[in-house]
Amino acid sequence: MKKQTLGIIGGVGPLATMFIGEMIVRRTKATKDQEHLHTIIDNDTNIPDRTAFILDSTKENPVPVIVADAKKLASVGANLIAIPCNTAHTFYDEIVEGSPVPVLHMIRETAKRASDLGAERVGILATTGTLTSRMYQDALEEFGITPVVPDDVMKEKVMSIIYDYVKAGKDVSWEDWQPIEEAMLALNCDRIVLGCTELSIVNRDLKLSDKYIDSLIVLAERAILACGYEIVDEQSY
Repeated sequence: MKKQTLGIIGGVGPLATMFIGEMIVRRTKATKDQEHLHTIIDNDTNIPDRTAFILDSTKENPVPVIVADAKKLASVGANLIAIPCNTAHTFYDEIVEGSPVPVLHMIRETAKRASDLGAERVGILATTGTLTSRMYQDALEEFGITPVVPDDVMKEKVMSIIYDYVKAGKDVSWEDWQPIEEAMLALNCDRIVLGCTELSIVNRDLKLSDKYIDSLIVLAERAILACGYEIVDEQSY
């Protein structure tokens, strides 16, 4: 398979963008620089907030900026696009229509990973925008998996972790996170999807259990394989 150049539309958020870059390097089976992916990262922090637009269509539409970024990345050699933002995939069809090159679907790949792991009842931790769009619920149901959404109190707690902590550059402690985990386990979830890339930063820092499926790591691994490379340990999820 001919090796592909990966374009990453970043800035959504900036820290998650840097983290997926690191994960791609760490998860690629390589022994020297020349065996790694050629990756082009556009950390575009000017992309309007995706959740804000989903909840209020009078807000600025992020799609034109994302599509412009896809065209820019393609113009400098990207053969494939990855967007490390779950909420942005609400607009996946519009993005694909405007992109000159294929775009990986983070949410479908994460739902497939849950299926591959034999999950039957999967909790979804994500932005209000992602939950409102039902992207994860629909993707999981396509694989015969029951999606589980947190109650309104926990939704607000998750949004606070994403916006008030990670996006604001503040650390999340186990004491901050524990009520969320306990609430999802009380709903009898056998797996929990980290359906926002800011939550991947929480996973990195707190080293959460293997009950979690980290959508950013799923995207990183799928990007590696789709570009014609191998991952370090395909069974290590």
